[in-house]
Amino acid sequence: MLEIADRLRPWLEDGRDFAVATVVAVDGSAPRGPGAALAVDRDGAVVGSVSGGCVEAEVYELCAQALLDGRTVRRRFGYSDEDAFAAGLTCGGVLDILIAPVRPAAPAVRAALTAAARREPVALARVVRGPEDLLGGALAVHADGSYEGRIGGRTELDRAAAAHARALLDTGRTGTAEISEDGSHCPGGLTLFVEAGVPPPRMIVFGAVDFATALVRAGAFLGYHVTVCDARPVFTTPERFPEADDVVVDWPHRYLRRTTTDERTVLCVLTHDTKFDVPLLETALRMPVAYIGAMGSRRTHEERDRRLRDVGVTEGELARLHSPIGLDLGARTPEETALSIAAEIVAVRRGGTGAPLTGSRTPIHHDAAPGNA
Repeated sequence: MLEIADRLRPWLEDGRDFAVATVVAVDGSAPRGPGAALAVDRDGAVVGSVSGGCVEAEVYELCAQALLDGRTVRRRFGYSDEDAFAAGLTCGGVLDILIAPVRPAAPAVRAALTAAARREPVALARVVRGPEDLLGGALAVHADGSYEGRIGGRTELDRAAAAHARALLDTGRTGTAEISEDGSHCPGGLTLFVEAGVPPPRMIVFGAVDFATALVRAGAFLGYHVTVCDARPVFTTPERFPEADDVVVDWPHRYLRRTTTDERTVLCVLTHDTKFDVPLLETALRMPVAYIGAMGSRRTHEERDRRLRDVGVTEGELARLHSPIGLDLGARTPEETALSIAAEIVAVRRGGTGAPLTGSRTPIHHDAAPGNA
């Protein structure tokens, strides 16, 4: 639900009742993961998606029914050999979807959607398995551990649910937690589905060059908070990069040392100038970020590697560098180059190989990824 917070918050402010269908579990291959959501209001307006089209029509009807009867239900959708074209996932996966009516005054959902729309860290915890009277019970849990809403009628249950939700929020993960009805950690009692809403990951593009303009657009499209940094004020202007969230005039290595990064941060070095690249990459390769890529020819890459070794960068640290940056798409234009860089970032993030799917026997959707970009 939090992924469509920007579009649901106006509905709350208008006092509109609506129902939300949220993917709470996935088994096998599926186009959308846990947390994907579709919402329907009383006028039939729709936002979001839970399956990329496979089961949307039936989920729409379930949302309309939830608005009529006020009941929260959980439904499973999967592939059927007997009726492959009925409502089901012909890609072979199984989706568990929670369908719940939402009233504008509901404190947990209102607090969670408001925080998510403001890009504030928040977790929305909901009961997806348990006694019918608790199904759909919700808490909005903030980074400081405070919370709004109720899971049930007992404070200890709310406190336990909030503690589990905060633990997932701290790691930025959406997932499930098992607790008993007395609030203890006991599988077999209640299952909570926790959506962790954290600020978008950062992409920092170093070098105010033509290629950066296209990469900024690609980064914004992928959901990154994009910053452009360059030491040359004449090139580093908001007018040249209107789709960037931040445009910073500073020496790249100095900015990187003082700005905030985390394990999801992506660093793209497009300057290919040793006076910028070497001190910047010396700093970057020793930071716990998700991806570091540097533009340049193979000759530039070899010279840059030599200079980095000269300043003490180890072989293990150099192994983290993606250079020349991007996948081999035969790119020529800035837009094609941005696509190749974005494709490599996605491959690193999701554990993909970058190889064509045609003729491949590798999974289309990877369950786990080595990075968190």
